Amino acid sequence: MNRSQDRIGRVVSVLRNRFLVTDGRDEWLCAPAGKLLHSPHRDYPVTGDWVLVDDTVVTRVIPRRNLLSRGESGSRGNLSKAVKREQAIAANLDTVFIVCGLDRDYNARRLERYMTLVHNCGLSPVVVLTKADLHEDPVPFRLEIESIAFGVPVVLTSMLDDRGKDELESRLGEGQTVAMIGSSGAGKSTLANMLYGSAIQAIGEVSGSVGKGRHTTTTRELIRMPQGGMLMDNPGIREIAFHENGHGVESTFEDIRELAGMCRFADCSHEQEPGCAVQQAVRDGELPQARLESYRKMKREMQYLADRRTKSANRIEKERRQGIALLIKDMNKRKK
Repeated sequence: MNRSQDRIGRVVSVLRNRFLVTDGRDEWLCAPAGKLLHSPHRDYPVTGDWVLVDDTVVTRVIPRRNLLSRGESGSRGNLSKAVKREQAIAANLDTVFIVCGLDRDYNARRLERYMTLVHNCGLSPVVVLTKADLHEDPVPFRLEIESIAFGVPVVLTSMLDDRGKDELESRLGEGQTVAMIGSSGAGKSTLANMLYGSAIQAIGEVSGSVGKGRHTTTTRELIRMPQGGMLMDNPGIREIAFHENGHGVESTFEDIRELAGMCRFADCSHEQEPGCAVQQAVRDGELPQARLESYRKMKREMQYLADRRTKSANRIEKERRQGIALLIKDMNKRKK
């Protein structure tokens, strides 16, 4: 194959310092140029990147439209450790399918974190509820998620009758790129097979105890789909950690944001303040306490990430400990 210099290609898979690149017709393996090996972590090519290629060497990453990323594993819930590095998942996406199985995988609070992660990256999520055939009436699950997924499509799917296939195929047309994220065993590979029309992704034998296939995806690879677009499966995500502050929380919790606008105080923390519309909604049964706690937790994480840009980790941790000490002192005073 005759390749000219500075050819444009797209990374369809990353394989241990090698990239599988396509120009839409051919695919070939490339190595990174030396300058890429020493470039900042964020600038290293990832699946979905458009790149310049000189023969079999990737010389440069073309500026991305967007990047789906998260905080490195082990950073969630540990503010003193903090998020030290961004973990890129995919670049240049049009849609992200957040896949959740209607078995033990189903968790509305975790879906809130996924939606916040996707919104934070400036991307458009679609919640895909798989394994609908496990329930006689799966509609209540969809209705519950629709009540917390403002403006986000929620699609029920089943491989037994291709339920939901048409709704998802409309997002896989020519020129469209979709990434799937979710827990291990959520049904991402099975969903890919359903959308493709045949087995392209291996799935493990179905477990009788939990009613799901064992997850076998170990790499991120863009797959050209018969609908004309490209689809990327992903290894299961065990930890949904954020890398940087953004507007994801506000987008995911639009109901709380609207209620906050009716609070008496503009800087209301929705804890003990009088005239708090958010707390009133909880008391009236309009807002679940668990959803408010989920919101608070993510707001704390985002604030910590924002603070890290201007303060040292040691200083933030010291202030956090001082704040806890003052809170305990205040509580002891009230007991007296």
